[in-house]
Amino acid sequence: MATGQKSDLPFGSEFSPSQVNLPRLLDLADKHGGDQKALQDAIRAEYFAEHGGGSVKNQQTLAMNCRLGMRAYGLIDDMATLTEFGRVLYDIRSDEANLYDKLGTHILLNLKGMALVRCIQEMTIAGERVTLDALRHALEERGIHFPKGGKHPSMMRLWLEKAGVFAAGSWRINEARLRALIGADSDEFAALARFTPEQRAFLLALANCGVTAPQPANVIRDLAAATYGVRFPDKNLPQAILNALRDAGYINFTKTTSGRGGKPMEVTPTAKLRSDLVEPLLNQLKNQLDPKLIALLTKPLDDILTELDADDKYLAGLALEALAFKLMRILGMDYIATRLRNISATGGAEVDLIFHSSRLVYSRWQVQCKNTARVSLDDVAKEVGLTHFLKSTVIVMVSTGAIGEDARRYANKIMQDSNLCVVMIDRQDLEAIKENPASIADAFKREAHNAMTLKNIDL
Repeated sequence: MATGQKSDLPFGSEFSPSQVNLPRLLDLADKHGGDQKALQDAIRAEYFAEHGGGSVKNQQTLAMNCRLGMRAYGLIDDMATLTEFGRVLYDIRSDEANLYDKLGTHILLNLKGMALVRCIQEMTIAGERVTLDALRHALEERGIHFPKGGKHPSMMRLWLEKAGVFAAGSWRINEARLRALIGADSDEFAALARFTPEQRAFLLALANCGVTAPQPANVIRDLAAATYGVRFPDKNLPQAILNALRDAGYINFTKTTSGRGGKPMEVTPTAKLRSDLVEPLLNQLKNQLDPKLIALLTKPLDDILTELDADDKYLAGLALEALAFKLMRILGMDYIATRLRNISATGGAEVDLIFHSSRLVYSRWQVQCKNTARVSLDDVAKEVGLTHFLKSTVIVMVSTGAIGEDARRYANKIMQDSNLCVVMIDRQDLEAIKENPASIADAFKREAHNAMTLKNIDL
């Protein structure tokens, strides 16, 4: 038994759907709650009476391991009494689909299950074979430990398989079931349901910017139109959009000058916008990402760019990852996975992430951020080579320095000869986005126009 060693994943030996029936196990816990020995004896008699080579001592050890697994998974406490969560499961034990969904959600959100799932996704994207030994090393790189020889991930996978997260007998992940269980299966937050599509788009664009200072309303309008594909009225923005959002408590707005030719309205997000839209997004990500990265995502882009120069290469690498998140979230993209987390391998100088979007048509965005003086042809060629494996439709190259002319020529040739789009964002773009996050739309429009020009065909 490996319980004496520290583990960030719950011990689950003999507490496995391949060995026990969860509804029946909950019945036994309810019947013998508060009496460890009685519960263990009942588990031994029910599930392990034919095990251990006939040795009662071995059977008792197996039953004890099962009880310890129930405790590690939060079903019972130290006295073998059903916990509050265990009681919830007991009350729905006759509805097995709901039962396993509840347990699956608990594992994902409270027992580092999301960290395991994201690690497996990243290994799969990198072309690595998922084994217990490979998982142990990959999780160690992410600061998550389980003992050498331990089967903690396997037991967790079996329970998540019952909830449909993993395909039967494999490490293949069902992304739709995963999103449903962690509450990320909707394109819109409940807080947005009352608004028109235009009002929702405006509010999301404002939230995605992450800026708390007043901003020109027409700039946010243009970002929302470019990001979410909605059309806004040419006039009367306050009546059509702003008044409803202000009355709901999400924004404040003021007119900067009066009379003809005056400046546009300036809009400021409120604390309610953060609590209803920004924080739910961060809560979804907190089980997938390094807590230090979550902390960086709450900072303005200016602070993130400053952290890129940190002497601590790990912190600089996280800042680079946060930069990619910030840019793609401004555009309303959804995170899938991080392809490279081995900061030591790159000295914190590059990071690769994958995002996707299902607006209008599905697209997958492969993003590489480089904290180097120049992006070369080889850098772009490496990303192009990975698109077939990753099934990407767009490559985004972000550089804190310059984009080399040879890299741009190569990217243009790729766009002429294939259906790929390659977007180049350099230091000058980042400085403009730092001053005005909504200007990212201008940079991407420029790149889209370049791609459209290169892909012109004669009919």
